[in-house]
Amino acid sequence: MEKELRKKKWTKKEYQNYLKYLKEIKEEDYAKFSKKIISTEYQMLGIRIPMQRKIAKEIQKGDVTSFLSCCGNNYYEEVLIEGLVIAGLKEKEVFEEYFEPFLLKIDNWAICDSVCSGLKIISKYPSFYFSKINEWLQRKEPFTVRVGLVLLLNFYMIEEYIPKILDLVSTIHREEYYINMAIAWLVAEITIRFPDMGLSFLKEKKLDSFTQNKTISKIKDSYRVSKSDKEKLNFYKK
Repeated sequence: MEKELRKKKWTKKEYQNYLKYLKEIKEEDYAKFSKKIISTEYQMLGIRIPMQRKIAKEIQKGDVTSFLSCCGNNYYEEVLIEGLVIAGLKEKEVFEEYFEPFLLKIDNWAICDSVCSGLKIISKYPSFYFSKINEWLQRKEPFTVRVGLVLLLNFYMIEEYIPKILDLVSTIHREEYYINMAIAWLVAEITIRFPDMGLSFLKEKKLDSFTQNKTISKIKDSYRVSKSDKEKLNFYKK
């Protein structure tokens, strides 16, 4: 079936056959497991990530835009594969056309993080997308904000961007768990890689109590942080 995914042009009928194929390869036990760790409004079939990536790669070998014009949002895997296909787009204008609307389909950490890890186009236009990320961080949709944070972690961990990133996260004051966990993950990684800047930021205690303390916990779990720096962190808790 994988080779049949390389369509010259997708139609609604062919898309329905594609959904039928997804249902044929589902694993009910895997769906039960996934539901325990992923909270989503979408129906979950139970298809493992490697298989979804394989399907997305086959679709990318055909007419991608006609596929994306058919995409729906009934199934978790359906939406994730759409995101993986979009992540493979190489032309910035085409990527922009499809990624912006796709942001509104993201309702869980797994789709967010899986798609963001493959957005190599970000590395080609870092300045442009840094500005876009700044916009996304101010959006009301929690997983659009998380997308911005995860992209900063995946593609902007270089010294010139660190002060800008820390300035950005200090202005985010949200209550959503998956936003604050992403901030903690991001600031922890900054502190591990750039201890002077990270520790100086944490010393100022600009994050809320939960995020500040979760960040410190993540840093202290790392083997890449010196004992003396871990001891300093005890004074930065809130």
